[in-house]
Amino acid sequence: MKIALYQMHVIPGKPEENMRKISQWFDQLSEEIDIAVLPEMWNTSYRLSDLNQLADEEGNVIIPFLKKKAKALNKHIIAGSIAYKKGDEIYNRALVINKEGNCINTYDKAHLVPMLNEHHFLTSGEKKSTVYQLDEIEMGTIICYDLRFPELSRSLALEDAKVIFVPAQWPKSRIDHWKALLRARAIENQVYMIACNSVGYCDESEFGGNSLVYGPDGSLIDNLYYDEGTLIVDLDFDAQEQIREAIPIFNSLRTDLY
Repeated sequence: MKIALYQMHVIPGKPEENMRKISQWFDQLSEEIDIAVLPEMWNTSYRLSDLNQLADEEGNVIIPFLKKKAKALNKHIIAGSIAYKKGDEIYNRALVINKEGNCINTYDKAHLVPMLNEHHFLTSGEKKSTVYQLDEIEMGTIICYDLRFPELSRSLALEDAKVIFVPAQWPKSRIDHWKALLRARAIENQVYMIACNSVGYCDESEFGGNSLVYGPDGSLIDNLYYDEGTLIVDLDFDAQEQIREAIPIFNSLRTDLY
């Protein structure tokens, strides 16, 4: 399975311009790509105080756009997350669109960042992230700050997720945490951690790039640095199964103790 990640400079507060950038990126992808991955809040970036005006009302603009692109390109899209408005509430919502043009999974970010006062502008998701299938492979999605809460990734692994996607706008100042936490989640769950971060600025916040993929043994498969660009990786699920057989951690879980 071949996957492309867009390490994107999201233009703050400009949803239409960001959609044009993404549309151009999709159109440049090789036919060999199976899954295209976008970062967090790619329609608005972190213009939180403006989200009432900027957020996509019930996904009425972005979801049809993604469905059309996925079907036309015959690619699955892990559509990062968007600022999604429903009534008076605004969510940081992850979207998964399959290559048939169907939205097969959504997830609203459960853990809101207190350092950014996200809880003043966004509504926390009330349902956990769930596993979905693309090309008969079980996968899951968490969003940025969720990475700091290992229980969420473990819950997906216990549902037999082989891959966990992490769209993010992770700050450059804490990029060491980003890499350490992603590697830990990969090792402890024996999953591929596929992390798509942003670059550039939103007001005073600088995002740290370093989009990367860790294998189920914690090995770094490939990564980008601090510039906008595309990362392409191949996933080997036979090798993953060998890792799980060699160190069968899930057979050793003590659910009677924790």
